[in-house]
Amino acid sequence: MSIPAPKRSGHVALAGAPNVGKSSLLNAIVGQHLAIVSPKAQTTRLPVVGLRTEGDTQYVFHDLPGLLDPGYLMQVRMRELALQELERMDLILHLHPASDAPAPPFHQVAELPAPPTAPVLTVYTKADLISPARREKLERDSLLVSAARGEGIERLLQRIRPLLPEREFEFDADDVGTQQLRFFVAEYLREAAFDLLDDELPYSFNAEVEEFREAERPVYIRVTLFVERETQKGIVVGRGGQTIRALGAHARGRLEELIGAPVYLDTWVKVLPNWRRNSAALARFGFPEPKPVGASGRSPGKESA
Repeated sequence: MSIPAPKRSGHVALAGAPNVGKSSLLNAIVGQHLAIVSPKAQTTRLPVVGLRTEGDTQYVFHDLPGLLDPGYLMQVRMRELALQELERMDLILHLHPASDAPAPPFHQVAELPAPPTAPVLTVYTKADLISPARREKLERDSLLVSAARGEGIERLLQRIRPLLPEREFEFDADDVGTQQLRFFVAEYLREAAFDLLDDELPYSFNAEVEEFREAERPVYIRVTLFVERETQKGIVVGRGGQTIRALGAHARGRLEELIGAPVYLDTWVKVLPNWRRNSAALARFGFPEPKPVGASGRSPGKESA
């Protein structure tokens, strides 16, 4: 009688500089649009967790904010969140664009005083954007993926599996994420802002769910959209409400796919001056107090416009 293989389950960080393809890879791995995606950098603010369970293995992937040089308080807290998550990971995937290979050591990218305690695997992303010859050379001794084409993911999972601890699953095998639906309402509206609004405005934009009636059909969700200046409020509303309706329609499509039911989004816009630099406002939006200076091996950042 054969003895079944022990279960493996572990937390895996998708980490690296901004705009290296972390969110796109998470979505490709779990097969669902969990993390918002934009060509613009610094889209991910809060960690997004995606699950993939295959047979005796459960992979718990954490899409982390990009390890950027912070310019204001929200970015300081984004960096702190990423570093705190790294401390509890079983494995770190250092994502780096294939077009810019070879990647520097991860602790240099993260500006850490020493390499992290968890093992680090370098994964080259956006393989569809390099030449076939360059790709063939990298594939010989590197992990190479294309989230856009879904290529290299099975090989990546095979490489990860033996590095995960032997332990029971933490989550139901059918689950693909861990966050509440309210989280995705705000995230999909932010994604709409990145797609439909110009320049700096998406970075000054946030969303907060005020009411969520999941039992109704359509599902009723009331959301407040926050901006930092009165002029930005007018842009978000648009002439005759055209822009705010477009933002809602964009997010509603994502939500209905995720929830599996029709959704009615009731959206309002308010001004919360300089919320990205306000400690109380950031705590309200889910950003914890930063660790003391020195916890990440560097100062907590500088204020900038």
